Amino acid sequence: MPSFRSTKIVATLGPAVDEPGRMRELLEAGVDVVRLNMSHGTHEDHRRRIRRVRGLELELGRPIAVIADLQGPKLRIGTLREEPVVLEPGARVRLDLDPQPGDATRLPLPHREIFQVARPGLELLLDDGRLRLRVEQVAGDRMEAVVEVGGELTGQKGVNVPGVVLPIPAITEKDMEDLVFALDEGVDYVALSFVQRPEDVAAARRLVMGRAFVIAKIEKPAALEHLREIAEISDGLMVARGDLGVELPPEKVPGIQKRIVRVAREVGCPVVVATQMLESMRFNPVPTRAEASDVATAVFDGADAVMLSAETATGRHPVEAVRMMRRIIAEVERDELYRAYLASFRAEAEPRAEDAITLAAADVARVMKAACIVTYTTSGTTAQRASRERPERPILGLATRPSTARKLTLFWGVRSVLTEDARDVDDMVQKACRWARATGLGEPGDPIIVTAGMPFGTPGATNLLRLAWIT
Repeated sequence: MPSFRSTKIVATLGPAVDEPGRMRELLEAGVDVVRLNMSHGTHEDHRRRIRRVRGLELELGRPIAVIADLQGPKLRIGTLREEPVVLEPGARVRLDLDPQPGDATRLPLPHREIFQVARPGLELLLDDGRLRLRVEQVAGDRMEAVVEVGGELTGQKGVNVPGVVLPIPAITEKDMEDLVFALDEGVDYVALSFVQRPEDVAAARRLVMGRAFVIAKIEKPAALEHLREIAEISDGLMVARGDLGVELPPEKVPGIQKRIVRVAREVGCPVVVATQMLESMRFNPVPTRAEASDVATAVFDGADAVMLSAETATGRHPVEAVRMMRRIIAEVERDELYRAYLASFRAEAEPRAEDAITLAAADVARVMKAACIVTYTTSGTTAQRASRERPERPILGLATRPSTARKLTLFWGVRSVLTEDARDVDDMVQKACRWARATGLGEPGDPIIVTAGMPFGTPGATNLLRLAWIT
């Protein structure tokens, strides 16, 4: 089997890779998909990066997907009269809608939605969970709380409200502006932050109108109650462990990560494991052993992709972080236990032709020791189903649309190529053999498995499996 990495790498773009040639180094180091964090930077910054990626896409001769990650609703306390204030454990604090600067006894909380769902016993987490308050009384637009975990606090720090569904839209006014910009610039995926229910994703899909694919970020405990429904309506999931780790006890996050990956594999949508994977490489040229193990765990679980955030956006060693992640992935995928871990779970196939063909293709490729499985795909569905099976051989996705070729860069085990559709079965086999050689996945004499839909060009109509040999 040729050297091939199945698990994809997503890297966040930022000032650390804006220097000439730096972004190319990042892509050549192993990045498959780039992410734009819309919480930071201007539209002009993001436009410049998108256009640089599109230019490099042509230079490198491979599709590269761009994810626009929307900020979502950010809950923050208001301003404080003097900073920092110290909240002592056991002290009582009033929170209200008054915009006047607060102090250690009163905190402005300019979010009416929190007061609408507040009740005695509700936890309020401040500054990424470093401080914890528990609500004791609620009266209209004010509430009294007791400090359970105290410390220093400055103004405009974030507020998390675990355990409730807040009556706020997943897309804010800022998100709408960012979404219009991103779609006009031709991004491939839009990541939706702070999803709480399937309706949040449905609303985003209506706004996107098919111009990009929608990824639901799972970072609110409320989303876990509707995880399968969210996965079924989304084009991908992201395990956003930052806020998830704030609103849930840290010891629960690893198990929840595995659950999210398992549900995504059942549904067949790609899943990205994100946040602090190689955090220490923001400053150091090598990661901790725990970080290396964290990346390896996601790979062993069968995640489609692992993501770098600040490590590549603002870190001191962005290219080294990508190379390290690539080496960890390669080592895991060579491990004798890797296939056993993947085989321990297999998604239940639906009784339809597409699932039967892709399931058979994986088995035939294994028995024949095929160089690769070649899928002709218009919408990406055929390659997506093949990826869900986590076959032992690489998947070569021959896409007839640029958007589809880029979409497939996020899928486990898929190497995507933009090409014309086949004219007939003979042309189908010839193209498949030619691309298998051109991508280095096969050599003359190697068997390949080809799947396609007849008539050609019909989205989602996989009904043909062909065994061929590269000439």
